[in-house]
Amino acid sequence: MATLLYRLGRGALRRRRLVVALWLVVLVVAGLAAATLRGPTASNFTMPGTESQRALDLLADQFPAASGATGTITVKAPADGQLGTPQGQAVVQELVQQASTLPGVVGAVDPFQVGAVTPNGRYALVQVQFATGGDDVTDAQRTAYEQVGASAKAQGWQVAPGGEVLGGEPEIGSTEALGVLVAAIVLIITFGSLVAAGMTMLNALIGVGAGMAGLFALSGAVQLTSTAPILALMLGLAVGIDYSLFITSRHRQNLLDGLSPEEAVGRAVGTAGSAVVFAGATVVIALAGLAVVNIPFLTVMGLAAAGTVTVAVLVAITLQPALLGFAGRRVLPRRLRAVAADGTVAADGTVAETATTEDQSRFGFRWARLVTRFRVPVILVGLLGLGLLALPTPDMRLGLPGAATAAVGSPARVANDLTTEGFGAGFTGRLAVVVAGDTPQATSAAVPQVTALLQRTENVLAVAPAQLSPDGRTALFGVIPKTGPTDEATETLVHDIRGSMGGIRDADVLLTGVTAIGIDVSEKLSDALPIYLLLVVGLSVLLLMLVFRSLLVPIKAALGFLLTVAATFGITVAVFQQGHLADLVGLDTPGPLISFLPILLIGILFGLAMDYEVFLVSRMREDFVHGKSARQATISGMGHGARVVTAAALIMISVFGGFVFLEDPVIKSMGFALAIGVAIDAFVVRMTIVPAVMSLLGDRAWWLPRWLNRALPNVDIEGEGLRTHLEDRTPTHV
Repeated sequence: MATLLYRLGRGALRRRRLVVALWLVVLVVAGLAAATLRGPTASNFTMPGTESQRALDLLADQFPAASGATGTITVKAPADGQLGTPQGQAVVQELVQQASTLPGVVGAVDPFQVGAVTPNGRYALVQVQFATGGDDVTDAQRTAYEQVGASAKAQGWQVAPGGEVLGGEPEIGSTEALGVLVAAIVLIITFGSLVAAGMTMLNALIGVGAGMAGLFALSGAVQLTSTAPILALMLGLAVGIDYSLFITSRHRQNLLDGLSPEEAVGRAVGTAGSAVVFAGATVVIALAGLAVVNIPFLTVMGLAAAGTVTVAVLVAITLQPALLGFAGRRVLPRRLRAVAADGTVAADGTVAETATTEDQSRFGFRWARLVTRFRVPVILVGLLGLGLLALPTPDMRLGLPGAATAAVGSPARVANDLTTEGFGAGFTGRLAVVVAGDTPQATSAAVPQVTALLQRTENVLAVAPAQLSPDGRTALFGVIPKTGPTDEATETLVHDIRGSMGGIRDADVLLTGVTAIGIDVSEKLSDALPIYLLLVVGLSVLLLMLVFRSLLVPIKAALGFLLTVAATFGITVAVFQQGHLADLVGLDTPGPLISFLPILLIGILFGLAMDYEVFLVSRMREDFVHGKSARQATISGMGHGARVVTAAALIMISVFGGFVFLEDPVIKSMGFALAIGVAIDAFVVRMTIVPAVMSLLGDRAWWLPRWLNRALPNVDIEGEGLRTHLEDRTPTHV
């Protein structure tokens, strides 16, 4: 593979104008396709096969009028008892009339007719039924709904439209651009050259632009969840910058070694590019592997992110060499350009001392010597520290995002808080029970039985009278819990209701509603998590065994990955669920983690962890194979890779951290968890524990049974085959 990429890199430089032109054409075509073919994103998280989803499907088929999105308008009078006066009732009647005539609304329910008024006569709830699902409600319809009650507000009443209909697409603003700005600063400091930093950033932005445009172009044919494009953008930016950084860094070193720009690019793509391809492949495989858990919206999210990563890899190994060809030696700082131009190579192929003498005083070498000298204490302290960070992990609770954790001041949060204030938390997470019989008589016979069972169930506050479909075969109950939608008692209630309905004959009884859907999705994802984790760990061991021809190195890498995941979960639970230091990330209200965060985090962190493992340990193996002792190889690998890996990790942390400033708690938690995970894996696990363990293992780290060595294919990530291909050639100079 290294030899093939070497030729690809040289070819891209020679035909740099054509390569740049082709990528610009791809970018323009993808942009036009996105503008014309883009479809809407979905804000709901459906789970085929669950009881809640089967109930929704049944309603859509047999009771369409009740299958659309619902809205709840909470009304608060200026004083107690005012809803009982003629003037107060007139205000509410006007509001109900206004809501029932909104575009897309089937009807609105008078709160006085159904008893949705508090005993103190100050709060009322107006139920609004839309004709279509939440994802099909247009922006114009949603805006009209949010503006209902203007005349009541003018009289001093509080009117707060809420409900599932307010679900929308998270907005990407300017705050996450701070992460890109920090990444640019890191690149300038790392390279000491505006040209090198600028070209690396430009390359990454072109790649993420093409990837995102292609994703939006496909959204017309494939339904994307609202978080899928943001995840793809987040990951595409981070890996795009990192992959370009690795290749540019190796190219600059090759120039300092006295190679011509063409030869330098070829060898950079052949060596660092091989690692980029492998690293990108691991990320893509891990993300595409989300399809194994058979959860449609998660599969789409994984494939969307995998697509942007694939584009980032292709851009790094084709467009980056072309751009480097235009830059020539200007990718180097001014003080080093003369060294690169005058460098000479001896007859035996060694490079002049002025270009290649290793500066053993650099931080990477000094840190490696310190870690290997005190390897046992370093390992113990690292394990203890990560273990302490992981302590909150067993308390992790999962759920879907709700209005209770929305940003303070948002319409959904205002409505939720007002409803809770007047009626209690249970009214914000109502359940729906669907009774379906083959005949109207069977349904009618089941309705009183279901009503009695619901009323006897613990933690049920109220049961609304059944609504019958026009043909009488389907009935719909509203059930109000005493506790909120994310409360553990509500989850228990869902299971209790389902368990109590087993004795109903001649009719199917199904429980659904936004709260029940969230519980079903979370449980399905929790069940899939161990399977996916086992798949990822097994995959990491196999892939690293191919790369490093070792048994212990892959096992060590997999254990390090598990440490990273456990500590990341622990910190995320402590901040986003338990509320510790929540103000630092701008979190208004702690709550359960978004249900797909753990499994998504495992997939992404796996790929990124393998990035750093390959870039650091491949140099260790290279030096060990060429005669250095295990300790010397460890120090050399760290010394050469620490600066680049540090820059790469800081860039990823910056990009992911930029999304923490968004108001949406789901995106905020994703950005935070990924930033923390990268920081732990890069700086604690890969750059501290890994070299300590490698020096402790010594030569045993590279042991592999002969029969297994013969059976494994040679993927040549380190470019050993490329060195053999070039060993008889004298590097070209300019």
